[in-house]
Amino acid sequence: MTMAKSKPKAQTTCLPLLRSSYKDLTRSEQKIADCILQNPNGILHMTISELASTTQSGEATAFRFCHKLGFSGFQELKMALAGDILSPMKSLSQEVNREDSPQTISQKVFKNIIDDLQATLKILDYQELNRAIDAIAQARKIDAYGYGGSGVIALDIQHRFVRFGLQVNAYNDPHLQIASAALLTAKDVVIAVSHTGASIDLLKVLEMAKRNQATIIALTSYMKSPITKLADIVLCGIAKETFYRPEAMSSRLIHLAILDSLYTGVMLRQFETFSSNMGKVREAIAQEKL
Repeated sequence: MTMAKSKPKAQTTCLPLLRSSYKDLTRSEQKIADCILQNPNGILHMTISELASTTQSGEATAFRFCHKLGFSGFQELKMALAGDILSPMKSLSQEVNREDSPQTISQKVFKNIIDDLQATLKILDYQELNRAIDAIAQARKIDAYGYGGSGVIALDIQHRFVRFGLQVNAYNDPHLQIASAALLTAKDVVIAVSHTGASIDLLKVLEMAKRNQATIIALTSYMKSPITKLADIVLCGIAKETFYRPEAMSSRLIHLAILDSLYTGVMLRQFETFSSNMGKVREAIAQEKL
Protein backbone atom coordinates (compact mmCIF):
# COMPACT_ATOMS: atom_id res chain seq x y z
CA MET A 1 0.00 0.00 0.00
CA THR A 2 3.06 2.23 -0.02
CA MET A 3 2.30 5.35 -2.04
CA ALA A 4 4.51 7.53 -4.24
CA LYS A 5 5.23 10.98 -2.85
CA SER A 6 3.52 13.96 -4.43
CA LYS A 7 5.45 16.81 -6.04
CA PRO A 8 6.31 19.71 -3.70
CA LYS A 9 3.84 22.57 -3.90
CA ALA A 10 4.76 26.15 -4.79
CA GLN A 11 5.45 28.19 -1.67
CA THR A 12 3.12 31.07 -0.91
CA THR A 13 4.39 31.92 2.57
CA CYS A 14 7.82 32.58 4.04
CA LEU A 15 7.90 33.16 7.82
CA PRO A 16 6.01 30.01 8.93
CA LEU A 17 8.04 27.96 6.46
CA LEU A 18 11.26 29.47 7.77
CA ARG A 19 10.45 28.61 11.38
CA SER A 20 9.55 25.05 10.45
CA SER A 21 12.78 24.51 8.48
CA TYR A 22 15.15 26.44 10.77
CA LYS A 23 16.80 23.47 12.50
CA ASP A 24 17.64 21.90 9.15
CA LEU A 25 19.60 24.94 7.96
CA THR A 26 23.37 25.28 8.07
CA ARG A 27 24.93 27.93 10.34
CA SER A 28 25.40 30.30 7.41
CA GLU A 29 21.79 29.76 6.33
CA GLN A 30 20.57 30.30 9.89
CA LYS A 31 22.27 33.73 9.85
CA ILE A 32 20.17 34.60 6.81
CA ALA A 33 17.07 33.18 8.49
CA ASP A 34 17.72 35.24 11.64
CA CYS A 35 18.10 38.36 9.53
CA ILE A 36 14.74 37.76 7.85
CA LEU A 37 12.95 36.91 11.12
CA GLN A 38 14.33 39.98 12.90
CA ASN A 39 13.72 42.48 10.10
CA PRO A 40 11.22 41.14 7.52
CA ASN A 41 10.24 44.62 6.31
CA GLY A 42 13.84 45.55 5.63
CA ILE A 43 14.43 42.40 3.58
CA LEU A 44 11.79 43.51 1.08
CA HIS A 45 14.01 46.40 0.02
CA MET A 46 17.22 44.38 -0.28
CA THR A 47 18.86 42.73 -3.27
CA ILE A 48 20.34 39.27 -2.86
CA SER A 49 23.80 40.90 -2.85
CA GLU A 50 22.79 43.19 0.03
CA LEU A 51 21.34 40.24 1.96
CA ALA A 52 24.56 38.30 1.50
CA SER A 53 26.63 41.28 2.63
CA THR A 54 24.43 41.96 5.68
CA THR A 55 24.66 38.34 6.84
CA GLN A 56 28.35 37.95 5.93
CA SER A 57 27.59 35.12 3.55
CA GLY A 58 28.02 34.59 -0.17
CA GLU A 59 25.37 35.12 -2.83
CA ALA A 60 25.57 31.41 -3.63
CA THR A 61 24.69 30.62 -0.01
CA ALA A 62 21.73 33.01 -0.11
CA PHE A 63 20.54 31.45 -3.36
CA ARG A 64 20.83 27.90 -1.92
CA PHE A 65 18.93 29.13 1.14
CA CYS A 66 16.02 30.23 -1.08
CA HIS A 67 16.04 26.90 -2.91
CA LYS A 68 16.09 24.92 0.34
CA LEU A 69 12.88 26.66 1.39
CA GLY A 70 11.28 25.78 -1.94
CA PHE A 71 11.56 29.15 -3.70
CA SER A 72 12.89 29.58 -7.22
CA GLY A 73 14.96 32.54 -6.08
CA PHE A 74 15.22 35.58 -3.79
CA GLN A 75 12.52 37.51 -5.63
CA GLU A 76 9.95 34.76 -5.10
CA LEU A 77 10.93 34.56 -1.43
CA LYS A 78 10.35 38.31 -1.06
CA MET A 79 6.93 38.05 -2.68
CA ALA A 80 5.89 35.39 -0.17
CA LEU A 81 7.40 37.43 2.66
CA ALA A 82 5.41 40.49 1.59
CA GLY A 83 2.23 38.43 1.79
CA ASP A 84 3.08 37.39 5.35
CA ILE A 85 3.77 40.98 6.42
CA LEU A 86 0.67 42.48 4.81
CA SER A 87 -1.67 39.67 5.87
CA PRO A 88 -4.47 40.80 8.20
CA MET A 89 -3.80 37.60 10.19
CA LYS A 90 -0.16 38.57 10.65
CA SER A 91 1.48 36.59 13.46
CA LEU A 92 2.50 38.68 16.47
CA SER A 93 3.93 36.75 19.40
CA GLN A 94 2.34 37.94 22.64
CA GLU A 95 4.22 37.06 25.78
CA VAL A 96 2.49 36.71 29.13
CA ASN A 97 3.67 39.08 31.87
CA ARG A 98 3.49 38.57 35.64
CA GLU A 99 1.27 41.65 35.92
CA ASP A 100 -1.33 40.34 33.42
CA SER A 101 -4.87 39.70 34.61
CA PRO A 102 -6.55 36.32 33.94
CA GLN A 103 -8.48 38.00 31.12
CA THR A 104 -5.30 39.35 29.48
CA ILE A 105 -3.54 36.01 29.92
CA SER A 106 -6.43 34.23 28.21
CA GLN A 107 -6.47 36.74 25.36
CA LYS A 108 -2.72 36.35 24.75
CA VAL A 109 -2.79 32.56 24.98
CA PHE A 110 -5.74 32.31 22.59
CA LYS A 111 -4.18 34.82 20.17
CA ASN A 112 -0.93 32.84 20.00
CA ILE A 113 -2.85 29.62 19.35
CA ILE A 114 -4.81 31.32 16.56
CA ASP A 115 -1.56 32.64 15.05
CA ASP A 116 -0.06 29.14 15.08
CA LEU A 117 -3.16 27.68 13.42
CA GLN A 118 -3.10 30.37 10.73
CA ALA A 119 0.60 29.76 10.11
CA THR A 120 -0.03 26.03 9.76
CA LEU A 121 -2.76 26.65 7.20
CA LYS A 122 -0.16 28.44 5.07
CA ILE A 123 2.33 25.55 5.02
CA LEU A 124 0.03 22.51 5.19
CA ASP A 125 0.32 20.44 2.01
CA TYR A 126 -3.26 19.66 0.99
CA GLN A 127 -2.18 17.11 -1.62
CA GLU A 128 -0.47 15.19 1.16
CA LEU A 129 -3.56 15.55 3.34
CA ASN A 130 -5.72 14.11 0.56
CA ARG A 131 -3.34 11.18 0.10
CA ALA A 132 -3.41 10.52 3.86
CA ILE A 133 -7.21 10.50 3.84
CA ASP A 134 -7.25 7.99 0.96
CA ALA A 135 -4.67 5.75 2.64
CA ILE A 136 -6.56 5.61 5.95
CA ALA A 137 -9.94 5.03 4.30
CA GLN A 138 -8.51 2.05 2.37
CA ALA A 139 -6.35 0.55 5.14
CA ARG A 140 -6.74 -2.97 6.52
CA LYS A 141 -5.60 -1.64 9.89
CA ILE A 142 -4.07 1.54 11.33
CA ASP A 143 -1.38 1.68 14.01
CA ALA A 144 -0.56 5.01 15.67
CA TYR A 145 2.84 5.58 17.30
CA GLY A 146 4.03 8.38 19.58
CA TYR A 147 5.90 9.13 22.83
CA GLY A 148 5.07 11.56 25.64
CA GLY A 149 2.75 14.31 24.44
CA SER A 150 2.76 12.75 20.98
CA GLY A 151 1.64 9.49 22.59
CA VAL A 152 -1.46 11.30 23.82
CA ILE A 153 -2.22 12.31 20.23
CA ALA A 154 -1.71 8.69 19.12
CA LEU A 155 -4.32 7.65 21.68
CA ASP A 156 -6.65 10.33 20.32
CA ILE A 157 -6.22 8.84 16.83
CA GLN A 158 -7.35 5.49 18.19
CA HIS A 159 -10.26 7.07 20.06
CA ARG A 160 -11.51 8.88 16.96
CA PHE A 161 -11.04 6.35 14.19
CA VAL A 162 -12.25 3.30 16.11
CA ARG A 163 -15.73 4.87 16.03
CA PHE A 164 -15.74 4.46 12.25
CA GLY A 165 -15.43 0.71 12.66
CA LEU A 166 -11.79 0.77 11.54
CA GLN A 167 -9.19 -1.51 13.10
CA VAL A 168 -6.92 0.96 14.86
CA ASN A 169 -4.50 0.73 17.80
CA ALA A 170 -2.23 3.24 19.53
CA TYR A 171 1.18 2.32 20.95
CA ASN A 172 3.47 4.53 23.06
CA ASP A 173 5.78 1.78 24.31
CA PRO A 174 8.84 1.02 22.11
CA HIS A 175 8.56 -2.74 22.56
CA LEU A 176 4.87 -2.79 21.65
CA GLN A 177 5.65 -0.59 18.64
CA ILE A 178 8.25 -3.10 17.48
CA ALA A 179 5.76 -5.95 17.87
CA SER A 180 3.19 -3.94 15.91
CA ALA A 181 5.61 -3.00 13.12
CA ALA A 182 6.80 -6.60 12.73
CA LEU A 183 3.26 -7.68 11.79
CA LEU A 184 2.44 -4.88 9.35
CA THR A 185 1.73 -5.51 5.67
CA ALA A 186 1.39 -3.45 2.50
CA LYS A 187 -2.32 -3.11 3.29
CA ASP A 188 -1.67 -1.29 6.59
CA VAL A 189 -1.07 2.33 7.61
CA VAL A 190 1.14 3.74 10.37
CA ILE A 191 0.48 7.24 11.70
CA ALA A 192 3.67 8.36 13.46
CA VAL A 193 3.36 11.47 15.62
CA SER A 194 6.57 13.29 16.57
CA HIS A 195 7.14 16.99 17.21
CA THR A 196 10.86 16.92 16.39
CA GLY A 197 10.67 13.93 14.04
CA ALA A 198 14.03 12.81 15.44
CA SER A 199 13.28 10.16 18.08
CA ILE A 200 15.78 7.32 17.53
CA ASP A 201 13.45 4.61 18.87
CA LEU A 202 10.57 5.77 16.68
CA LEU A 203 12.78 5.98 13.59
CA LYS A 204 13.95 2.39 14.12
CA VAL A 205 10.35 1.18 14.37
CA LEU A 206 9.41 3.06 11.20
CA GLU A 207 12.31 1.47 9.34
CA MET A 208 10.79 -1.92 10.18
CA ALA A 209 7.33 -0.74 9.11
CA LYS A 210 8.83 0.45 5.82
CA ARG A 211 10.51 -2.91 5.21
CA ASN A 212 7.06 -4.48 5.59
CA GLN A 213 5.74 -2.01 2.95
CA ALA A 214 3.20 -0.31 5.24
CA THR A 215 2.21 3.24 4.29
CA ILE A 216 3.76 5.66 6.80
CA ILE A 217 2.05 8.96 7.57
CA ALA A 218 4.22 11.36 9.61
CA LEU A 219 2.62 14.12 11.71
CA THR A 220 5.47 16.45 12.72
CA SER A 221 6.57 20.07 13.16
CA TYR A 222 9.70 20.11 11.01
CA MET A 223 9.52 19.70 7.24
CA LYS A 224 12.94 18.13 6.81
CA SER A 225 13.33 16.17 10.04
CA PRO A 226 14.58 12.54 9.88
CA ILE A 227 11.04 11.15 10.08
CA THR A 228 10.09 12.83 6.80
CA LYS A 229 12.74 10.79 4.97
CA LEU A 230 11.03 7.54 6.04
CA ALA A 231 7.45 8.68 5.61
CA ASP A 232 5.39 8.20 2.46
CA ILE A 233 3.12 11.10 3.46
CA VAL A 234 4.12 14.10 5.58
CA LEU A 235 1.70 16.40 7.42
CA CYS A 236 3.57 19.31 8.97
CA GLY A 237 2.34 21.89 11.45
CA ILE A 238 4.17 24.81 13.00
CA ALA A 239 4.13 26.34 16.46
CA LYS A 240 6.09 29.20 18.02
CA GLU A 241 7.86 28.86 21.34
CA THR A 242 6.86 31.48 23.92
CA PHE A 243 8.00 32.17 27.47
CA TYR A 244 5.06 30.35 29.02
CA ARG A 245 4.57 27.63 26.40
CA PRO A 246 7.35 25.44 24.97
CA GLU A 247 7.22 24.77 21.25
CA ALA A 248 6.56 21.04 21.80
CA MET A 249 3.55 21.83 23.99
CA SER A 250 1.96 24.17 21.47
CA SER A 251 2.58 21.69 18.64
CA ARG A 252 0.10 19.34 20.34
CA LEU A 253 -2.79 21.70 19.54
CA ILE A 254 -1.62 22.11 15.94
CA HIS A 255 -1.32 18.36 15.44
CA LEU A 256 -4.79 17.83 16.88
CA ALA A 257 -6.20 20.38 14.44
CA ILE A 258 -4.56 18.57 11.50
CA LEU A 259 -5.92 15.32 12.90
CA ASP A 260 -9.43 16.81 12.96
CA SER A 261 -9.09 17.63 9.25
CA LEU A 262 -7.86 14.11 8.57
CA TYR A 263 -10.67 12.56 10.59
CA THR A 264 -13.37 14.60 8.84
CA GLY A 265 -11.93 13.84 5.41
CA VAL A 266 -11.89 10.10 6.10
CA MET A 267 -15.48 10.20 7.31
CA LEU A 268 -16.59 11.83 4.05
CA ARG A 269 -14.85 9.13 1.97
CA GLN A 270 -17.31 6.48 3.17
CA PHE A 271 -19.95 8.67 4.74
CA GLU A 272 -22.88 6.25 4.90
CA THR A 273 -20.88 3.36 6.36
CA PHE A 274 -18.87 5.43 8.83
CA SER A 275 -21.82 7.56 9.98
CA SER A 276 -23.84 4.38 10.54
CA ASN A 277 -21.03 2.90 12.63
CA MET A 278 -20.70 6.12 14.62
CA GLY A 279 -24.44 6.05 15.30
CA LYS A 280 -24.17 2.52 16.68
CA VAL A 281 -21.29 3.56 18.95
CA ARG A 282 -23.18 6.62 20.23
CA GLU A 283 -26.24 4.47 20.95
CA ALA A 284 -24.18 1.92 22.86
CA ILE A 285 -22.44 4.63 24.91
CA ALA A 286 -25.75 6.36 25.65
CA GLN A 287 -27.04 3.20 27.31
CA GLU A 288 -24.23 3.47 29.86
CA LYS A 289 -25.28 6.95 30.99
CA LEU A 290 -27.92 8.02 33.53
